[in-house]
Amino acid sequence: MAADSDESEVFEITDFTTASEWERFVSRVEEVLNDWKLTGNSASRLSPEKGSYTSGTWCEKSQDISFADFKFYITHHFLKDECEQDEGTDTPKEDVLPLAMQDLLCMNNDFPPRAHCLVRWYGLRDFVVISPGTNCEAIISESKCNLLLSSVSISLANCGCQVPMFVQIQQKWRRMYAGECQGPGVRTDFEIVQLRKVPSQYNHLSGLLDIFKSKIGCTLFPLPPVNIAIRFTYILQDWQQYSWPQQPPDFDTLLGGEVGGVEFGKLPFGACEEPISELHLATTWPHLTEGIVVDNDVYSDLDPLQAPHWSVRVKTTENPQCLLGDFLTEFFKLCCKKEFTEEVLGRGLTEEEGKENSDISSALSKLTEPTATVPITKLSVSNMVHTARKHIRRHRRIDESPLNTDVLNSVLLYLFPDAAVEKSSENMKSKTAQPNSSETEQDKNSDYNLFLQLKSAPSDSLTYRLALCVCLVNYNYGGLRAVAHLWQEFVLELRYRWENNYLIYGLAGGPPDLRCCLLHQKLQMLNCCIERKRARDEVRKTLEGSKDRERRVSGGSQNSRQAPESAASANTSQGKSWDSWSDSEDEFFECLSDQGEIEAPQTEGGKDVSKSKAEGRLHPYNNMTLLNSTEPLYVPVTQEPAPMTEDLLEEQSEVLAKLGTSAEGTHLRARMQSACLLSDMESFKAANPGCVLEDFVRWYSPRDYVEEEVVDEKGNTVVKGELSPRMKIPGNMWVEAWETARVTPARRQRRLFDDTKEAEKVLHYLAMQKPADVACHLLPCMIHAAILKLKEEESVEDIPSVKKSIQQTISQASKLLHPPNRDYKKLEDFINQLMVMEVAITRARSLKAKFSVSEDEKGEDTDELEKFVSSLLEEPEVAVIGAGQGPAGSIIHRLFINSQRLADFTSDEGVFGDMEAALLAPMDEDLGPDRKLAGRSSKVADFPPPAGREILLRTCVPRPAPYSKALPQRLFCVLMRDEFRLAGAFSTDTSFF
Repeated sequence: MAADSDESEVFEITDFTTASEWERFVSRVEEVLNDWKLTGNSASRLSPEKGSYTSGTWCEKSQDISFADFKFYITHHFLKDECEQDEGTDTPKEDVLPLAMQDLLCMNNDFPPRAHCLVRWYGLRDFVVISPGTNCEAIISESKCNLLLSSVSISLANCGCQVPMFVQIQQKWRRMYAGECQGPGVRTDFEIVQLRKVPSQYNHLSGLLDIFKSKIGCTLFPLPPVNIAIRFTYILQDWQQYSWPQQPPDFDTLLGGEVGGVEFGKLPFGACEEPISELHLATTWPHLTEGIVVDNDVYSDLDPLQAPHWSVRVKTTENPQCLLGDFLTEFFKLCCKKEFTEEVLGRGLTEEEGKENSDISSALSKLTEPTATVPITKLSVSNMVHTARKHIRRHRRIDESPLNTDVLNSVLLYLFPDAAVEKSSENMKSKTAQPNSSETEQDKNSDYNLFLQLKSAPSDSLTYRLALCVCLVNYNYGGLRAVAHLWQEFVLELRYRWENNYLIYGLAGGPPDLRCCLLHQKLQMLNCCIERKRARDEVRKTLEGSKDRERRVSGGSQNSRQAPESAASANTSQGKSWDSWSDSEDEFFECLSDQGEIEAPQTEGGKDVSKSKAEGRLHPYNNMTLLNSTEPLYVPVTQEPAPMTEDLLEEQSEVLAKLGTSAEGTHLRARMQSACLLSDMESFKAANPGCVLEDFVRWYSPRDYVEEEVVDEKGNTVVKGELSPRMKIPGNMWVEAWETARVTPARRQRRLFDDTKEAEKVLHYLAMQKPADVACHLLPCMIHAAILKLKEEESVEDIPSVKKSIQQTISQASKLLHPPNRDYKKLEDFINQLMVMEVAITRARSLKAKFSVSEDEKGEDTDELEKFVSSLLEEPEVAVIGAGQGPAGSIIHRLFINSQRLADFTSDEGVFGDMEAALLAPMDEDLGPDRKLAGRSSKVADFPPPAGREILLRTCVPRPAPYSKALPQRLFCVLMRDEFRLAGAFSTDTSFF
């Protein structure tokens, strides 16, 4: 029984070799330190250069580690440039202090403007931080803090790591850290104290020196000198003399009363509020010792005007309201609307449609069934529509119109300035072509050619001006309904011009430019239709005039018989050309063929006569003759190819692609593409009677006519030509077209380009566009206008960063605006980038207004101030040359004095008259020594109490015993209205203690 009991006790064994959670945590920290190669001594690096903490690149690495189920982040912060420069250096001596201890005493980078808080407090350039995970609770209990610190200490000792390691404790907003740095025989402990209020006995330098001395506990006498660096920060929040950053509006213009309002054609620009919210002045005493300066609860030598170093930083207003950004944002919102024009305007228009229905129906009946009593000049859609609109407007109340009549007329007059004065059609044509007269000069200008990159429209075109007007109307005059109203009136104006043969102002001549936006192409297409129509009418008038002269010469009897016919034809030609009434190509062809028979009655006389009659000749071609005769080869008058917009080209390519690759489909595709070729062949036959296909090929495609020298029967060398091999292929389309081509001059051919049909298609397309579609069409033009406005404003302020950003945005916009399916999320981000640039320019303008100098001041001061302002925009903190005595320092001093005077009068008296007197009163130094201001303004301090005081104490003393090694000691003190912080780094000798 005793043996059994002994055996049972043997199985109760405790395995003490199993690692605990704490040991696993320490091992994991050591593993991370080894992975990051932070072991060993790195004290061979040089001291950091002045300003390197600001100009250098700070990097960080991070990993997740766990203590049981509690997650931590371990992060390595280091100055990248320093680490790269010092790689590969020799191994340092063992007795050299760790790099972190050397940095404690370095004075080159005190008070860096942008850095981790531990960098500012301790001057470190390489350190590791362990902080709780994202959703983990803060480490508040003292036992947990000590456990983590002991883990850190063991990890550093085991790895031989000399990089300081910190643990974040307490709540995160308190920014409390405890840490340690170990070296050969030395150790530095990092401690922080943070309170809400500043204790009265430590509210000055003398009290803080007492804390520092008591903490280091040095018994040496005399005590080694303490190096002191002090920085006081003053905040200026009141810009009373610059309260209107935006130019006031011109109340005499149409848009008077709008803040930042501009006339049509100009985009607004600038902030509606002060873009600079605060100016922070930091006055620094970088190198002081304990006996030089006095600062206690009774007296202080720390006068900001006497500080040797001044530096300034500005705090900007977050997302200030800017006019250009607001315009672009509202315009972009318009692109996302879904309402149709009828839905937007239908409510106001349909109420009166019933009353005026009879007028419109009668107008349509007059169009379909004209009688002798109705003048032909009245039978046009535009005249009927304008008449109906007048009746509707007469009955509609003024407040129901989405867009004010005066504003609408001003917009239309801006879009169509040629309508201001009645002009002949010739004047209209020359006026329309005027914007192109300087095209060669403008092509040299990169700003003018910007539309090619953005696929918008030239900056002097109607489309560009329309985009500006739509944007302005959308923002200032009623939004969606006003835009729908303007677009409706714009389309009606286009129809009126088409009906009455008036060219559209502000469009380049020629076919649609496929490099521009689709809306601009549509307007150019409509202009092409008007030009073709006008050209036909001019030819018609010329032919009718020549016939009238022939009739007058032919004799009185024939003249009297043909008088009724000519009168009828004259009545028919009133108003607009009779051949443009029909949309049918067949009817149009029959009319022209009849005319051709009248013009040339001898062509019906016989076959031989018709062959000898040549029509539509332009000029001889290179002294060539026909192959079958000695007649010269003439270049015929041909029809111009039909202009096409990009959407029509896409439709045509889709139709041709659907025909497939079969023989029948290929043949049909070739016939569809040969309409222009057939027309040119017919014109060539009419101009060159007796010609053959080879003659046509010699002119139309010279490379398809091969000539070679051969020897004839008589032994003479002659040149013989024949068609190329591809022209001899059976079933060649050229041969088939030549056989089917009739002898018809261009003027009697069926039109390749039916301008009537195409114009109605364009007008229908425009009329069916929703306001959002119009905005989408005009969006490239608006972005184009915004970029031009930014470039214009930036050229005045000369901001390098903004100039670089503008170039980047142009290339980015060209990618966003070209694809057919635009990414509106990216476009929204792009508009936000434009707004950021506007804010940067307004900030520069605000700072220049505050730091401006008068014209009678020296040029050197002006240049210095301009550099100072540009540096404020580019850098986090800028040193003031000359401190308080320099040109920038004098202006800053004046700004603080004015702010102090205002604060003094508003707090004590609150009288607006006294406040105004205080602001207008000159400074004491402006009055001279004999005319100092009397009264209470002279008692006001130039500067307010400092918003923050930072005091840095450094020394090097033996610790903990007098015979210990002298080591660096550091205490960083922060004194603010709602915070008191002491960040100390105290080194001890672990070998001789």
